[in-house]
Amino acid sequence: METAQTYHLHVRDTFRAHGKPDVAQGQIAYMRHQFDYFGLKMPAWTALTREIHKTQRLPDGPELIKLVRLCFQDDQREMQYFAIETVQKMLKKQPAAFIEFLEEMILEKSWWDSVDWIAKLVGMHFQRYPELTKPVTERWMASGELWLQRVCLIFQLRYKEKTDAGLLFDYIRQVARSKEFFLQKGAGWALRQYSKTHPEAVRRFLASTEVSPLTRREGAKYL
Repeated sequence: METAQTYHLHVRDTFRAHGKPDVAQGQIAYMRHQFDYFGLKMPAWTALTREIHKTQRLPDGPELIKLVRLCFQDDQREMQYFAIETVQKMLKKQPAAFIEFLEEMILEKSWWDSVDWIAKLVGMHFQRYPELTKPVTERWMASGELWLQRVCLIFQLRYKEKTDAGLLFDYIRQVARSKEFFLQKGAGWALRQYSKTHPEAVRRFLASTEVSPLTRREGAKYL
C-alpha cells in the first residue's frame, strides 16, 4: 500500500480529474460558500472512492489517521467525504481510544454534512465500546462546543429499542434553552426518530419539558 502522502495525492488527482466546475458552483452555493468543491456529486465520488479502495487497499493504524488528516487539510469538501467514508470502512477494526480521533474529526472543518455523518460513526463505536458512552458524551456536553453537543443528541438515531432514553432526554434538557439552530433541530430530530420506537415516551417528554418551538415541532412530527 502507498504511504499516506502518496495515497492522498492519488485521491486528490483522481477527484480533480473527474470534477465538473459547473456542478461545483452549485455545491459551493448550497453550502453557503464555506467549502470549495471539485464538482463531484455523491454517486460520482462514492464510485471513485470504491475504486480507489479496491485498487489501493484500505489504510489502517497510523497511516489511516495520517491520510484522514491530510484529506481534512484540503479545501475541496469531497476530500473530507473520502476521509469519512474510509474511516467508516475501517471502523470495526479500531480500538476504544479511536473515539479521540473521531472527536478530532468532528471539530475539523465542522458543518452539518460532516458532523452528522461522523455522529453515526460515533454511535457505531459506542455500540462496540458501551463503557465509553456516558463519560465521553458527558464531557462533550460540558464542553459547550456546538458540534460535540449536536453529536450527543443524535448519535443514537439508529439505536431504536436500544436507545438510552434517559441519556437522550437529559441531554435535550441541557440544551433546551439554547438558541442554536443546530441544537434545536438536532434535539427535534432525535425525538422524532425515537418516537418511531416509543411514541408514548416522547409524548410524555414533550408534555413535561419546555423545549424550543422548533424542537417540539420536529419531535412531534410523527405523534
